[in-house]
Amino acid sequence: MLEKRKIVDADAPNRSTGIINGSSSNILNWDDVAFPWAYPRYKKMLGNFWTPFEINMAQDIKQYPSLTDEEKEAFLKIIGLLALLDSIQTDYAGKVADYVTDSSINALMIILAQQEVIHNHSYSYVLSSIVPKQKQDEVFEYWRNESILRKRNEFVTNGYQAFAEEPTVENLLKSIVYDVILEGLFFYSGFAFFYNLARNQKMVGTSTMINYINRDEQIHVDLFVQIFKEVLKQYPEYDTKELATFVQETFIQAAELEIEWGRFIIGNKMDGLNMQDVEDYIKFYTNVRCNQLGYERPFEGYRTNPLKWIKAYEEVDLGKSDFFEQKSRQYTKVNHADNGFDDL
Repeated sequence: MLEKRKIVDADAPNRSTGIINGSSSNILNWDDVAFPWAYPRYKKMLGNFWTPFEINMAQDIKQYPSLTDEEKEAFLKIIGLLALLDSIQTDYAGKVADYVTDSSINALMIILAQQEVIHNHSYSYVLSSIVPKQKQDEVFEYWRNESILRKRNEFVTNGYQAFAEEPTVENLLKSIVYDVILEGLFFYSGFAFFYNLARNQKMVGTSTMINYINRDEQIHVDLFVQIFKEVLKQYPEYDTKELATFVQETFIQAAELEIEWGRFIIGNKMDGLNMQDVEDYIKFYTNVRCNQLGYERPFEGYRTNPLKWIKAYEEVDLGKSDFFEQKSRQYTKVNHADNGFDDL
């Protein structure tokens, strides 16, 4: 079983002796932390700070009525899905933080949870801009009424619940696998839908906000992958063939659920977005995330992103400007060569 972090421990050192079940005073001194990778991530998360109020929705308000019925349905249902996922993610981050016995990693978890709150607010912000209150309320009820949504959401929440009810090292590791699926796979067909709208000069404000969220989620995945590896380093006896099998089988099941959702919400009815490409895109990211955790890719092939155009949206530098120069920003400086456009 994992032991909860103490609020303060006068008999323990400031530098923690373990990422979990360790000894630490819980006093944070960034110049004396156990994990050198924590501070650079802290700086990056701070540099990416944003709020929904910064996004100009004026053009989206004008454009939304002109979307096709299929686009409107997908737009609202994907927003409803994302709202549910980021809601449970906020709570999960807090539960993990309770058992992290390193004050620097705990600080990162608190920032992560705060970013998830901002993500969730952004969905309300988008909806309140384009649809009346009654429709907004309907969107936030989709997770109860859509069977496909419920099935894929319960897949993750059940994995989280096992850790919440029995916080063991094994359940923590497994819950992190579900976290990487949620933040690094289950969002991605939805992201592709919004980026495709922007590609067709539609709902650019919303797509800009989605890009901010996408950027945050990539950092969150990276953080949880690092925590996963540190836990296995501290408890190598859990690095077993059984865990490897669990990771691969869980990712395969997750990919199947995401593909089923993609067929339901996108199908072949979106201009410029082919469902076969979306399925290949999901399998590609399944391989990426599984490999990030240190395991074999579950799908043979799928080593390259089939949606070549999407890289410009996934990696665009919002530290300098939004899509189509909507609004100048100066939060984060990124090397121009790293923004993805040079590879197109």
